[in-house]
Amino acid sequence: MTDEDSSKDDLLFHKLNQETGKINWVELQRYFARGVVVRVEKELDLVKIAEQISQDQDKAVKTLIENRKIRRATDEDALRWYEDSQDFWAVVIAPWVLVQET
Repeated sequence: MTDEDSSKDDLLFHKLNQETGKINWVELQRYFARGVVVRVEKELDLVKIAEQISQDQDKAVKTLIENRKIRRATDEDALRWYEDSQDFWAVVIAPWVLVQET
């Protein structure tokens, strides 16, 4: 990796970090209904995962999916989030909305 590549990665990470924000279940429901909500497990760095998806790091993302560290939200998730009035950290990597429970 060159210094230029590293600088681009740093800029992307910083940009994604600035685009990350809190959202509650009521606001997230419409995205869930469209099937674009992706859960990111709490132990992972949400911004780092967004960066990997944004950069098409297919091997890393595939491994996370296989290990169920990231996955599409399910109806069971939605029911629990509704019952708990869940809040999330979220970032958009179109077309996906990546969320992590707070």
